[in-house]
This record gives sequence, structure tokens and C-alpha cells, in this order.
Amino acid sequence: MKILAFSDLHHSASRAEILVEAAQEADLVIGAGDFCNARRGLPEAMALLDGITAPMVVVPGNAESDKELKKAARKGIHVLHGEACDIGGLRLFGVGYGVPPTPFGAWSCDMSEADAESLLNRCKGVDILITHSPPKGVADVTSQGISVGSTAIRAAIETLQPQLALCGHIHDSWGQTGQIGATQVVNLGPTPNWFKIDA
Repeated sequence: MKILAFSDLHHSASRAEILVEAAQEADLVIGAGDFCNARRGLPEAMALLDGITAPMVVVPGNAESDKELKKAARKGIHVLHGEACDIGGLRLFGVGYGVPPTPFGAWSCDMSEADAESLLNRCKGVDILITHSPPKGVADVTSQGISVGSTAIRAAIETLQPQLALCGHIHDSWGQTGQIGATQVVNLGPTPNWFKIDA
């Protein structure tokens, strides 16, 4: 299966146009959160992706809640937040939001490590784990050199060992990759990222 994945679109029409064009070659499209900015303009941001016809799986970032994303996503898009879905023989599980909580204030959709652990514990087996936040210690470093990833997400990856763990959130680490055991971890960013996985 040919998978196109991205994160942190942040309502960019030019980046959305590139993603929609690329998605014509995809069997599956994954969006790892932050489609809009600070809880504003989500329906318009999601509409930028209407040209994508492949199956699509998304998680909420810290810029939108899961309820807001479910309302704004067109019919047929799978919105995962503590939930799983199966597409083309692959099992996907997703958890959104900023984990641990960000310093951005009341607008940001954040979650404690304990709450993230509770949602991740629902996952008993997975091929692709999609989170908005990166795991602690991989692709999670800010421009100040601080590691701000999630310990709960890292622990889940260590336990579940999916083929892929896809995230975003930390803009300074876009494009960075790493390994946790057998799992490839990728901080996606808003450009096309391609993966091939056999179901």
C-alpha cells in the first residue's frame, strides 16, 4: 500500500494544493493534526483537502478538538482519537492533541500524559500509530534544543512496536526520523511524505 502522510497544514492553501496533487498516487492519506490555526477556520482548512479521493485517516492536533474535526471532516474521513480503523488490511490507531500540555494557553487542545496513556491503552495491536505529538526523545526537539515529546506515546510505541509511528506538532523537527525498537518514527510536516507498507 502506498501511503501519503503529512501534518501541520495550518490552513496553507499552497501546501494543500501540493498534497492534493500528490494524493492522486496514494492508496491511503494520513493527516497527523493541526489543520487550522488556534481553533479558527477549520471547515475552510479541511475544504482545501476536498480533492483527495483516496481513503483518509486523520487525528486532531492541538489546533482543533476531536469534536471539531469530526464535524468539519467530509464524509468518509476517519477521525481517530483513542480509536482504531482498518484500511486495506492495515490497522491504524490514532491519538491527537498536544501531549504533554503546551504553553500556548486556553485555545490549545492539550492532554496530560496520564490521559494520553489511558487512550493509548485501548490499542492492543497496530500497524501504523498516528499521534499529533512525537514520542519523547525522537523528532521532538524545539529550536531551543529542548526535548518536548510524550513519554506516554514513547511507552506505547515500545510496547506495540508498529511498523510506523507518524507524528508532527514540533515544527523545528519536521522531517526528522528515528527508531524505537523496530518502529520507524517520522515527524511529518506539511509536505508529502511517502511510505510503502505491505498489509
